[in-house]
Amino acid sequence: MSRQLVVFAALLAFPVLARPPRLTVFISVDAFGTDVLQKHRARLKGGLARLITEGAFVPAVRYEAAECVTASGHATLVTGANPWRHGATSNKVFNRATQKLEPIFADANHPVLDAPLGNDDVSPENLLAETLSDRLRASTWQRGKSIAISGKGRASVAMAGRLGEAFWFHETVGRFVTGTFYKKAAPAWVQAFNDKKTPDAFQTKSWDLLGPSKDYLGDDERPFEADVYGLTTVFPHPLSGGLPSPGPQSYSALASSPMMNDVLFDFAKAAIEGEQLGKDDVPDLLSISLSPFDRAYHLFGPSSWEVQDMVVRVDKSIGDFLSVLERNVGRGNVLVVLTADHGGAAIPEEWAALGLPGKRVPPGGLQASVNEALKAKTQVEKVIVAIEETDVYLDWKALSDKKVDLVSARRQVAELLRSNPDVAIAVSRDDLEGPDTQGLVRSLRVGFHPDRSGDVLMVLKPFRVLEAEPKGTSHGTPYSYDAEVPLMLWGKGVKAGLYPIAARAIDVAPTVAALLELGSPASCEGRPLSDVLALTK
Repeated sequence: MSRQLVVFAALLAFPVLARPPRLTVFISVDAFGTDVLQKHRARLKGGLARLITEGAFVPAVRYEAAECVTASGHATLVTGANPWRHGATSNKVFNRATQKLEPIFADANHPVLDAPLGNDDVSPENLLAETLSDRLRASTWQRGKSIAISGKGRASVAMAGRLGEAFWFHETVGRFVTGTFYKKAAPAWVQAFNDKKTPDAFQTKSWDLLGPSKDYLGDDERPFEADVYGLTTVFPHPLSGGLPSPGPQSYSALASSPMMNDVLFDFAKAAIEGEQLGKDDVPDLLSISLSPFDRAYHLFGPSSWEVQDMVVRVDKSIGDFLSVLERNVGRGNVLVVLTADHGGAAIPEEWAALGLPGKRVPPGGLQASVNEALKAKTQVEKVIVAIEETDVYLDWKALSDKKVDLVSARRQVAELLRSNPDVAIAVSRDDLEGPDTQGLVRSLRVGFHPDRSGDVLMVLKPFRVLEAEPKGTSHGTPYSYDAEVPLMLWGKGVKAGLYPIAARAIDVAPTVAALLELGSPASCEGRPLSDVLALTK
């Protein structure tokens, strides 16, 4: 044998250096809790079914922070950190300068492009931790690309981080937009997609049931479903928004329907082509947050025909997208991660009808009762100026003007809230290191940031839903129906199987980082779920 052949044979004897997947697709189905998935699992035949049967399936991943909402959920998934580190404590935080609740990712210095100026989620300036997107970009000398897409700015901004690019659907103009933090002008592929005016075509269409009505459990028309954007509460749901031609109301109707998921996936396909994602050995990241699921959930509740139809349609849409990935990138080159930013409560009146202690608790009522109780004692008209989920904000200036000690005021507010029969716990920010007799204080502690969180933190009792609207439902508590979400991993480096393990939302980012052969994001608190990994040296 010649010397050259000996050397060649020796090289073949060594394992080929493992390469990360060329394209990782990170899908978050907004409000897709474990309970919703498991109730409908038998009906799955498309993409969700494939991810479960062909990939690694972790049925219940739990958020540790009390306030389970979109901004904090997405930030936790991609940073591997809880809100006390990444800073996205809620969808909105109280601005002491303006005395108003404002979007967590609002940024007047980096406005939205190609849409009217507003106080919207547009920039990651308030995101305090590194994301998977940032880590990938930095680790590849910015050769790896990262594109994040959603129907909500707060989702795509969190997933893109500082070094990726975020795009979201703007319901005022019916186009996909970005902010000047990311781009000074829309890329050509985005402009070309917007020029097609795909959302406009739905203005004359309706959201109909995908399957026969006999396949849907319960009743279509139920009390306490919300009727907004001209959708009505029964099938078929017109997407016209009550308008003669496309406009903001029809775009909002579309954004609340499963048809918007297909628009998001079409935009994702345009991103793959326009950015040439997955076309070389440098790993790319495509993040997609399916916001319509959350919109339908809020309006109609998780047991509704609308959410049942949303599940089977999402299943189909994801199946179609998996086929696109296999054709365009190749299954051996792709990693798909699917999870959710939070779950959600049932419509509280439905819980009550079942015999559970379901109750709708308007935040304004809590606020008014405490303010009335403290008015004479403090001489302050409104001690509480805002309640946002778990966060209760006090009027610092008014209390200071009346020479009321702020720490004392916080503790009095907490005591009054605790006396409310619908409140499980209320604690002053000064006492977060105190006793945790119900096991809830820690969930408040890991969700607390001193510059953004409330003066008092509270959690309602189970089955109570903090909601100002008289219909629909919400989320934002540490209970399982809000805090547990599924995790599915499919593709390169994944060990297929069912994994009923104790997993946390903070474990998702380091697990994906391991599959991408990256270090964990800088502020990560989680650990890789090694059981699901099939990595080689």
